[in-house]
Amino acid sequence: MSRLEAKKPPLFISEPLTRDAVSQSLSVLSGILKSSYGPAGRLKQLHNGVGGCVCTTSQSSALLGHLSISQPVLRVLTASVRNHVSRFSDCGLFAAILCCGFIENFRSLNVAPFTVIKISKHLLSLCMEHLKSEACGCRVSVDFSSVETLACLVRSILTSKPACMLNKTEVDHLTSLVLKAFIFTVPCHVETNAVLGKCVIIPVKGRRVVDSTVFPGLLLETPEIQLGKPLAVKRTGSKMIKIALFSVSMSGDGFNPEEGTVAVHHGISLEVSELNQLLNVGKQLVKDEVGLVVCQKVMHPSLKQYLQEHGVLAVDRAGLSVMEPLGRMTGSQPIASIHSLSPGCYGTVKDLCIESFASKHFLHLIPEDTVICSLILCNRSETAWDELKRVCETAEHVLQLTVKEPLALLGGGCTETHLASYIRYKSSSLPASTFKDLDCSQTQYQLVAEGFCRSLESVARSLSHDGEEILTDMIYGHSWFVPSGSPCVSKWSDPVSRCGCGVNDNTEDLSWRFLQSQSGSPVTQGCPKEPSAKVADLLTLDCFAAKCSGLQVALETANLILDLSYIIEDQN
Repeated sequence: MSRLEAKKPPLFISEPLTRDAVSQSLSVLSGILKSSYGPAGRLKQLHNGVGGCVCTTSQSSALLGHLSISQPVLRVLTASVRNHVSRFSDCGLFAAILCCGFIENFRSLNVAPFTVIKISKHLLSLCMEHLKSEACGCRVSVDFSSVETLACLVRSILTSKPACMLNKTEVDHLTSLVLKAFIFTVPCHVETNAVLGKCVIIPVKGRRVVDSTVFPGLLLETPEIQLGKPLAVKRTGSKMIKIALFSVSMSGDGFNPEEGTVAVHHGISLEVSELNQLLNVGKQLVKDEVGLVVCQKVMHPSLKQYLQEHGVLAVDRAGLSVMEPLGRMTGSQPIASIHSLSPGCYGTVKDLCIESFASKHFLHLIPEDTVICSLILCNRSETAWDELKRVCETAEHVLQLTVKEPLALLGGGCTETHLASYIRYKSSSLPASTFKDLDCSQTQYQLVAEGFCRSLESVARSLSHDGEEILTDMIYGHSWFVPSGSPCVSKWSDPVSRCGCGVNDNTEDLSWRFLQSQSGSPVTQGCPKEPSAKVADLLTLDCFAAKCSGLQVALETANLILDLSYIIEDQN
């Protein structure tokens, strides 16, 4: 009998945030995230130690998805941010950097964690009330009767990821394509519960970005299709093309030995039996006037030939990714068995044609009402294409979120500095009853409020990667970037031209101050005003829903981590 190793007792780590290992890990993660932030963010190359693909990115979803993190505190942080990104697609780095800032600023205060958490929740409520009020100076209404604001929103997302390696012409081209694709997905006939469609991205690597294009409907890659040959497809009496969608294999090898044994009578062939069943399905499809059959998996050559001889176009190996949009676009129900066909499972398309792009050939399914579209996305390299695909998906999701809540927030660090200015002003004029309700002193409240503001400003400072100084004005509370190497002058309007978001220029007589680092005396701040104009050709905008969620996730996660008193690790 082999000897069994005795179970080890669990490891108890008290007050984890006071441990050097946790502090160092948090500092390293914060540095990685901050250096990746914004249009000038530095790229990170991630790969494992035993080979495999290399990911070059500055996107939070790719960064946090590829990082191997063993520290329990950091795993809580990254899990929260990844959950936020899975729901909103945007503002992942913002949430992560802000969370790190809250932890670093709050834990250095000589205030009990329980008190810090209560005060910070109150500060968060002040921020959310301000962001949702009409008087908010960093909020922009999105007008869907015009594309200017939507274009600014998409352009801001495209330019925020340098790994896409886009120039201005390419950004403008993709901005128009993403908007066009999104408009295709909006239903023409609005019902009580309208549902937005989907944009299917088709990869073409090694081509110019400006070769990218969008088609209404769905493109199915069909290498076997013959160019120049007209599509003779059977149509119904209403001139529509009936479509059958199969999610089951039609290759004729439906029997899987792993599922059990099958008793077969002498002289009967399983293969012949399967093929006869497939041909019976083909006869039923022809009888039901089906003009197009799409199979997710492989189709038997004999069935293909039979269908083609009877004017039915057959496409196999369509893949899982197109099944949901194809079913949605045509109204067909995926058929999961070759033994039963229901007349209600068929769908329809308006027309079919052949499209050729680069060296690929596609069958173009044109619907009656377009809610599904296909974006042929090109980029010069695989790395740049992978990043661009993620960015385009983010842009589509942000536009969908904006339909539900037609608002945007000013980007370029201006929302963060504006909120910091507002909180400083608001926290200096609170009634004594507020401190009594929170069971804290005014001094404690001011300390936590200043840490809250410094955390917001640390996100704006993270946009500087080349030694630029960052200022904030005392009127609107926006951020201003002073180019590296500019001489120190008494009139800052000379080296700065526009604020980070692009709303304000230097024509107005503003007073500035430097954004403080983690240390420094508290700043006295008046209530930031609303800019007189909110329209600019190249406005930098952020998704309202994603940023509000990121702010809440950052603080809630930081408070959870600050409240940790023990980490218990199983040693077995």
